[in-house]
Amino acid sequence: MRQGFFITGTDTGVGKSLVAAALLHLHAEKGRRAVGMKPVAAGAHMVKGRLLNEDVGQLMAAGNVDAPLELINPYVFAPPVAPHIAAQQAGVQISITAIMRAFEALSDKAEVVVVEGAGGFCVPLNDNEDMADLACAMGLPVILVVGMRLGCLNHALLTVEAIRARGLSLAGWVANRIDPQMSCFEENLDSLRQRIAAPCLGVIGWQAGISHQLAARSLRLPEDIPE
Repeated sequence: MRQGFFITGTDTGVGKSLVAAALLHLHAEKGRRAVGMKPVAAGAHMVKGRLLNEDVGQLMAAGNVDAPLELINPYVFAPPVAPHIAAQQAGVQISITAIMRAFEALSDKAEVVVVEGAGGFCVPLNDNEDMADLACAMGLPVILVVGMRLGCLNHALLTVEAIRARGLSLAGWVANRIDPQMSCFEENLDSLRQRIAAPCLGVIGWQAGISHQLAARSLRLPEDIPE
């Protein structure tokens, strides 16, 4: 049975790519054909004559399905700015319809597609649509990555509300410690456990340059969480 997840975060730079790659690794370990997708990436450099975003490279390394870059990352921009602004500067209109065509093509090649959003859940894509609209179009269960730092409680709970308001299923959440100096880490973690009505899929401790293989050791797939 074909599976998939939409990975969102409380903000940019909270570890969505790390978690997405770790989930791909776990699926591959189970013998599944798993591929990552980042529909829109801003902040890329030239590699062998093509723009490549670092997060996209991480997803490609973690998956085990050979798929064209244009399907894995339909929209890529060099400036590290908000996607809709990067698109405007490039004279490009980001189209959810075009992204969905790439998603369907990837789904035909794999058993599991892990889709990583850009920035937070409601980041604009164009004048009228945002990342939440894309998540709704895909209809995938959502996994929320919480960047554990001061302010994360409000960001996490507001994002959960936004996901629920769109009628999407929250398959689980991951706590990623991005601030090693965060005060009252365990107390904040307990507060999230009490308030988010979805399973915690894992807690990733602070480690500079942590690999997705190592992060995977701290995670469980939603299917492996006892009901």
